[in-house]
Amino acid sequence: MNSTADQNDQKIQQEQEQKQLNDTLKKIKHKIIVLSGKGGVGKSTVAVNLAASLAAQGHKTGLLDVDIHGPSVPKLLGLEGSPLDEIEGKLIPIRHSDTLRVISIGFLIQDDKEPVVWRGPLKHNAIKQFIKDVSWGELDYLIVDSPPGTGDEPLAVCQLIDDADGAVIVTTPQDVALLDVKKSVTFCSKLSIPVLGVVENMSGFKCPHCGETIDIFKSGGGETMASEMGVPFLGRLPLDPGITSGGDSGNPFSTSETASAAGENFAEILKKII
Repeated sequence: MNSTADQNDQKIQQEQEQKQLNDTLKKIKHKIIVLSGKGGVGKSTVAVNLAASLAAQGHKTGLLDVDIHGPSVPKLLGLEGSPLDEIEGKLIPIRHSDTLRVISIGFLIQDDKEPVVWRGPLKHNAIKQFIKDVSWGELDYLIVDSPPGTGDEPLAVCQLIDDADGAVIVTTPQDVALLDVKKSVTFCSKLSIPVLGVVENMSGFKCPHCGETIDIFKSGGGETMASEMGVPFLGRLPLDPGITSGGDSGNPFSTSETASAAGENFAEILKKII
């Protein structure tokens, strides 16, 4: 008898949570998930600059960082140490600008040297809360920065946001990265998530002294892979000191370095995504 009652209570709770989730997602026009098959390819940099660019164009934008073990979004936006507030049971996203709001596990970690040691179910529940228990309000875009690979976090995001517009997949040009990125494309296919396109990051470095472009990580691998996998290619981003300094200082290069090659390339990538 108690078991039956517990099951009924659990079912009611799940239905309530699903309704809260649906009510939140209904207020968001477009949802874009940023993925990568491998770490270190600049996925968070692309996600942050995508959100910052959309916000700079006047779109009401939310940025959800679901990289539980390595949240870098607060650093990339200069929001480290920002405290999260709660009103009537809802978390209030951190304000970066009038049109950009941000949520990250990084805002809940008191000591940046402490790791988050969680198994799959805890991560799934945390991501669910970051969607349904956050006062996102009405948004034009929600950009989701997922950790590398095809594990718990990307799976949870794709299951919870089942009406996502699609995924942007980030890679670097060399073969060792492309091997894993192909898995991300297949992952999206299996979960019926459209691939909006592939961004090839760290694609060539222009020497400031002689002007020659050096392909440190090769070049063109992302475009070739996109063609082989039958998905759009969005464009290339070069190795650029401005991208690094912008990330370290919390000033996204796509809005602070618009005249640079990286800034101009990103503007073209953004047009294709929109």
